[in-house]
Amino acid sequence: MTWHKVATKTDLADEEVIGVEVGDTEIAVYRLGESYYATSNICTHAFAFLSDGYVEDGCIECPLHQQLFRISTGEAVEGPAEEDLKTFPVKLEGEDILVEV
Repeated sequence: MTWHKVATKTDLADEEVIGVEVGDTEIAVYRLGESYYATSNICTHAFAFLSDGYVEDGCIECPLHQQLFRISTGEAVEGPAEEDLKTFPVKLEGEDILVEV
């Protein structure tokens, strides 16, 4: 596994998500307060980019079927999905946000 710079702190406002691609892996990067998280960017229920969804109360809502996933753990909380999201380790180096893929 290797660390990849995916964004800078200024790229994300609080409770915002962006989609990035690392190699052939689609990743959603989130900011919740002063914490940063990364999950798979593809819903486990049906193909939809979670970065097109909505962040609310620590969850990301899939734009296709309103599936909710807890951002910090990837847990499928409410909706049709039965599989959790894959999560990725995140670290900060200065202003840079790095994800281990």
